[in-house]
Amino acid sequence: MPKKTSPWSWIPSLYLAQGLPYVAVMTISVIMYKRMGISNTDIALYTSWLYLPWVIKPLWSPFVDLLKTKRWWIVTMQLFIGAGFAGIAFMIPVPFFFQATLAFFWLLAFSSATHDIAADGFYMLALDSNNQAKFVGIRSTFYRIATIMGQGVLIILAGFLETATGMEPLKFKVDAMPDYAQTSMVIEPANDVQSLEGDLRFVTGNQTIQIGVSGLNKDSLQVFLSAVEELNRQNGFVELEQAVVNQQTGNNESWWTNYVSQPLGSWIKNTFGEKREEVEELAFAGNVGVTSVWLSKSPDSGEQIILNTSLSTGDKSISLVRGERLVFDETNWNKPAYLVFQLDPKLASATSSEFKGLSGNIAFAWSVTFFLLAGLFVLFSVYHRFFLPKPDSDGAAVHVTAGTILKDFAQTFVSFFKKPGVGKAIFFMLTFRFSEAQALKLISPFLLDSREAGGLGLTTGEVGLVYGTIGIIALTLGGIIGGLVAAKGGLKKWIWPMTLSMLLTIATFVYLSFSQTDNLLLINICIFIEQFGYGFGFTAYMLYLIYFSEGELKTAHYAICTGFMALGMMLPGMFAGWLQELLGYNHFFIWVMICCIVPVVAVMMLKIDPEYGKAKKNLKTESE
Repeated sequence: MPKKTSPWSWIPSLYLAQGLPYVAVMTISVIMYKRMGISNTDIALYTSWLYLPWVIKPLWSPFVDLLKTKRWWIVTMQLFIGAGFAGIAFMIPVPFFFQATLAFFWLLAFSSATHDIAADGFYMLALDSNNQAKFVGIRSTFYRIATIMGQGVLIILAGFLETATGMEPLKFKVDAMPDYAQTSMVIEPANDVQSLEGDLRFVTGNQTIQIGVSGLNKDSLQVFLSAVEELNRQNGFVELEQAVVNQQTGNNESWWTNYVSQPLGSWIKNTFGEKREEVEELAFAGNVGVTSVWLSKSPDSGEQIILNTSLSTGDKSISLVRGERLVFDETNWNKPAYLVFQLDPKLASATSSEFKGLSGNIAFAWSVTFFLLAGLFVLFSVYHRFFLPKPDSDGAAVHVTAGTILKDFAQTFVSFFKKPGVGKAIFFMLTFRFSEAQALKLISPFLLDSREAGGLGLTTGEVGLVYGTIGIIALTLGGIIGGLVAAKGGLKKWIWPMTLSMLLTIATFVYLSFSQTDNLLLINICIFIEQFGYGFGFTAYMLYLIYFSEGELKTAHYAICTGFMALGMMLPGMFAGWLQELLGYNHFFIWVMICCIVPVVAVMMLKIDPEYGKAKKNLKTESE
């Protein structure tokens, strides 16, 4: 009799291993390239393509079913992911690091997408339907923990290593107060800088910047910022990024624009649009403060010292808009480089932030970070080799030859579309998130937009607290509780409460759009309710994907289901912004509530086994 393996011994680690490569490819890569001096244009272009393997993973998911076991794929892909991280770490210090690391990020992305297919399939094979329901919230929680680790812990580690390998960090304190006088947009004159005794260090004109909360004229500010940028560029502190020229085609608009989108948009706006008085949104810009920095003496010939400055602690409503990355060498060490800090234009109360400038060995810091990730995935692979259970159902397809692979590959898709009720199931997968997908795209803009534009007028820092902290906590709690109750009563019993929980809580945004309350506590409560309802309701959606994927090729079929899930999020999100601009926030959120009828109809059409997901007494699971 196989040794009993508790799901707690492998589900948390498996979904940590699933989340970390994704956040590394999608988020950490962007931050690393920014610190290494790659232009925003190149970062956006090349890292966006890295999402492709997750989009097309259903195309090779049948091979994961046909060849080897899911357990083998998990352990092997974790080694490949570790190799990808190690390759990135090795390539960071080389002169052609951008091209080289991108190649390894591609390897990492394909390995991670394949690992996702195997991990999700193994989850369905190793657990019975009751434990699948019970642990669906746990797996989602640890996936989110991986996201937090990637976006938080690993970035902090890289920053610490930059601090430890460079000169003493520069600290800038920025105070915003209504009582402060209006800060003049004046560039400090360049003084005669003399070499100083002692170790090489940074010298700054002012480490405490005081800024009043009064607004500035947008045109005047733009002229000032351009002047600062030009000075920094002339003195060699920043590189000139190639401008992207948009070729204007005059009035040669497409047939679709002339005959469909414009007439339809005008009709929607005139018939259903919110009748709000047109007010120029935020005619002023946030106030700014300026400081300068230079070196105490000349560095060695050929040596470059790079100062990367970013927010360390405090209110995110204060940002650094010029001087994030400054390059010093023997030709410009005694010239002032300028940093410009700006307030959120909606900020009206006293607040402060601290920015830290690091000059350590950036390549070394990120190499060490990725080496640690490589080591972690080697440990994941070894750990899962011993602790993943060996369910009898996790077997490779028999009699697989080169001649049968293509036939079996096609049969995988044919068998999916021959499943009973496949049309209703696909309709459900595409439409269950129809209303939520539209709302999701506009929640943050709604919170940030001014009251004149129909929003709540929150600052960036307040949105970080409301949606990025309170919202995440509520989402996680909803997912965990949803998994626990589904494991007690089964999917069929809970699918309606979960569906209504996910849909009806969107009404909080209808209330917020009409009330436009400035009570931050009330806004937090509404966001908590909506995000908890979404987390609780999303459990039903994930469980149904697992339920519909049941069968001989469940791994490949689940990957196809997640493809429909992604499509169901992508399509409504594409037109949501256009529709909101026509309707206004009030009528847009009412429209989102009306759209809830579509997923309700989709759920009504489903046929679900009443026993699926329920706890069964005296029944041993496959994992035992």
